[in-house]
Amino acid sequence: MNKLMLPLTYILLLLMIQTDDKSSSSYASPAGGNMRLKLIHSQAYALKSTYDQMERIKELVHSDIVRRGTMFSKHHQSTRRKAWEKPRTRTNCSDVSIEMPISSGRDYGTGQYFVEVKVGTPPQKMLLIADTGSELTWMSCKRRNRRRGFRPTRSSTFKTVPCSSRTCKIDFADLFSLARCPTPSTPCSYDYRYSDGSGALGIFARETVTAEITNGKGRATKVEDVVVGCTLTVQGQSFQGADGVLGLAYSNYSFATRASNMFGGTFSYCLVDHLSHKYLSNYLTFGGVGVASHSPLLSHMHYTKLDLATLSPFYAVNVKGISINGALLKIPSLIWAANRGGGTIIDSGTSLTFLTEPAYRPVVGALRWALSKRLERTRLDGGGPLEYCYKYNSTSSRLRFEETWVPRLAFHFSDGARFEPPVKSYVIDAAPGVKCLGFVSAMWPGVSVIGNIMQQNHVWEFNLVQSVLGYAPSTCTSR
Repeated sequence: MNKLMLPLTYILLLLMIQTDDKSSSSYASPAGGNMRLKLIHSQAYALKSTYDQMERIKELVHSDIVRRGTMFSKHHQSTRRKAWEKPRTRTNCSDVSIEMPISSGRDYGTGQYFVEVKVGTPPQKMLLIADTGSELTWMSCKRRNRRRGFRPTRSSTFKTVPCSSRTCKIDFADLFSLARCPTPSTPCSYDYRYSDGSGALGIFARETVTAEITNGKGRATKVEDVVVGCTLTVQGQSFQGADGVLGLAYSNYSFATRASNMFGGTFSYCLVDHLSHKYLSNYLTFGGVGVASHSPLLSHMHYTKLDLATLSPFYAVNVKGISINGALLKIPSLIWAANRGGGTIIDSGTSLTFLTEPAYRPVVGALRWALSKRLERTRLDGGGPLEYCYKYNSTSSRLRFEETWVPRLAFHFSDGARFEPPVKSYVIDAAPGVKCLGFVSAMWPGVSVIGNIMQQNHVWEFNLVQSVLGYAPSTCTSR
């Protein structure tokens, strides 16, 4: 396949950086034991104290479009995929869970969520982008001209993968390993090239990740033999200020499946509002203790089937339709059929929600009709793919914005479950005094994507053993 059309599922940056933020919050998860990673906001790592909200929106839309075009090119062009091995949980870890901090990248000016991860022995703190569309966990390795990054020479558990090995030649082929092998002991290398001109070149290795045990009062445990990429050369703006990606896709080599294999076959996260500051944070959790210990959530949990085969390595859901104020829109059922050129995935690495054209038009048509009766339509400076934007003024009774004006949108799944996001998840703040419909049109045939803004203020639990997705509304700011 053309490396220039590499899946941007790998592109998005898993920033692994040390934080001094001591505040945290978590939620519980309905099953056995688990491991949590705190989802933290990135203000402490911001390149500037303030950012232009409009420029941020335009940048995340651009990144989303590039990402979508590249991530699905891999899925459709890959000539083979390995048979997935169902997670087999370790009995000695079944009553344990681990957690890692996770937060919005709002203060950094990005639309991703960052996870604090401790890699190597002794542990080195990294801040990575949580990406359910990426199979490989990679980070920039520190070189003489870099102030930060992972230092493999300081880790006793860093072990490279030889280029002569079957692992490099066959197993890592889908991870874009290179064929060159000057000597049998030369490390297996990779070269990611993205359609926006960005790229990452490095070597494969296996490493140890350390994480705190949920409710373990400071105790930690290790996830060993994790496949990682040590990126030596980074090109393009897509990686500016980032240390790498935390691979959470459904793959034999992703961190999500490696950690889930140890802790009950599940992982979950709770995404704070995408405009939250760093002190509002939560956790990426591996294991089932999280939701179960937060009893108020249990009565509000909804469950739907995960399709882990048709659009692998992505997490596909079986959408039946979309309703506005309880009435299903006239959208052809073919749009939602993954085996007929359509389908829908849920993706933490994409910010906005993409709908293929036959679904996009009815959805934005219904919403714009309601908003146009109250507000004046406008365009973002410089244009862009956010097609429907409206001016408002919070100090003017005539031009104020009220959520009660907005029809309630819901995703309906084929098994009867329904996901009703809050209004702020699909009518988003794009600039001071401007709100836009947070949908982007995608070409048909193609896959629709439920992005992280649509997922905000909800707990999401991925059960890889039972192929079930659980979700419930939450502030994501308290246990």
